[in-house]
Amino acid sequence: MLSKIFIKNFALIDTLEVSLHNGLQVITGETGAGKSIILGALRLILGERADLKSISKTEEKSIVETEFALNNQFKKFFIENDLDYEHQTIIRREILPSGKSRAFINDVPVTLDILKELSSQLIDIHSQFETSNLFTSEYQFKIIDGLSENKQLISDYQYEFSEFQGLKNQLKKLQIQLSENNKESDYKQFLLSELEDLGLDDVDYEELQNQLSIQENAEMISENLAQILSRFHQEEIGILSFFNEAKNKLSRIADVSHSFSELDKRLDESFVELKDIISELEHESEKIEANPENLALLSELNNKLNALLLKHNVSDVNELKEIRDQLSGEQKGASELESLILEIEENISKKEKSLQSLSEKLSKNRKKSVPVFIKKAEELLRKLGLEKAKVDIELQESPDFNMFGKENIQLLFQANSGFPLKPIQTAISGGERSRVMLAVKKIIAESDELPTLILDEIDTGVSGKVAEEIGNLMREMSEDMQLIVISHLAQVAAKGNNNYKVIKQDVSGRTQSTIIPLSDDEKLNEIAQLLSGSKITEAALAQAKELIG
Repeated sequence: MLSKIFIKNFALIDTLEVSLHNGLQVITGETGAGKSIILGALRLILGERADLKSISKTEEKSIVETEFALNNQFKKFFIENDLDYEHQTIIRREILPSGKSRAFINDVPVTLDILKELSSQLIDIHSQFETSNLFTSEYQFKIIDGLSENKQLISDYQYEFSEFQGLKNQLKKLQIQLSENNKESDYKQFLLSELEDLGLDDVDYEELQNQLSIQENAEMISENLAQILSRFHQEEIGILSFFNEAKNKLSRIADVSHSFSELDKRLDESFVELKDIISELEHESEKIEANPENLALLSELNNKLNALLLKHNVSDVNELKEIRDQLSGEQKGASELESLILEIEENISKKEKSLQSLSEKLSKNRKKSVPVFIKKAEELLRKLGLEKAKVDIELQESPDFNMFGKENIQLLFQANSGFPLKPIQTAISGGERSRVMLAVKKIIAESDELPTLILDEIDTGVSGKVAEEIGNLMREMSEDMQLIVISHLAQVAAKGNNNYKVIKQDVSGRTQSTIIPLSDDEKLNEIAQLLSGSKITEAALAQAKELIG
């Protein structure tokens, strides 16, 4: 329930504060007094776009603040959005002189999306020009599902449908990804095979270059090693013979003079090292053998490695290994992608079976409720002066699932007898829209818990008995909800549980609008004035008393 409105520095309003109550709240006032300004301010609470032109005093911020009495069903919303839940919750919108706007819920800054999500569950503003939602499938399903007591069923269905859509979207993305992967799959597999065939884990590139160089220069290496070893081993003039003779002589000198002991030791160590080098040279010389077949294999491997290093624009074998592992992972990923697609397709199939079952139950309940809707709507329309009006709801099976089941809906209408029913958006006139919407709101109010409903002059253009019936209908609706009505009809004002008047006055040479609650006597005078004009007559007062009852 909307319990309080506070507006500051908004259009013609300097400061306005009014407390509201449950039941039927009727707001009256002369044309141009500022009723539309109040509604414009409330639309800011619904998250509509803020306009800098709305600020009266441009150096100060504009404030619109509402207080709602909430029940515990809203606690979930507050928890999900990390907000403090209060039974008396305050929603505020501020427009700064800079043109920026800010939104708050219980003094916590929130985004406009969060503001809209909450406020849309709390207020429904409807004017004589806003009946287009009556033409939407969503609203028409809301009407019939309310009568069908499908609330939990449609909630379950839409949860399943949301998951179903999510799976379909996921499947589509994966299929696109797989298709793109497949376009390059053959080429990537070829690259991977090239790298795997080389056995990179067993390749030592530096050793390969060494072995290849040895094979390419085997003859030269063998000749030089033979000459070196020959020089070492020649009798009498060989290096080893001279080295050994020198070592023996230095040893005799060291025996007589310790000054040469260190040199003798070093020469002896060098002789041991030299013999070891000669032994290694002999060993390597034995291994050197020109092998054309081995040379061809080494050359082939080296050529392949160099070609791949150039192809992949890398400088060493380790980088080739990384590329091989990456390609291998991608090929494995493609296989896993195919498995995931199959899994999602199976889940989609399961969801389709669940949705089919739920949609059949929804449709069955709706079809049972169509006659109930027709009867209720036509009775209400007769009371509202549309005696010949006929309505119907047409449900047709849809080939695909949608947000409301596996069927489409069409609300049919005809105001005159003898003519076929047509889709309401093509059959209804401007003067009929508000009364049809009022009848629909009344039906919904009987079967669903509606937010505070604000009706803005939807009774325009009616009078007499129809006006009386509209007043009665609004009073009945207010028994199940808070109904705020802006009206020029005395018959409607008379039914108000609480009445308010919007007035415009000059304050310090400046025109300002405000709203005041009416006492019983003020209410009586206001209704009489609506009946007779600016001059209140005794007859008008008597008629006003009769209307109030």
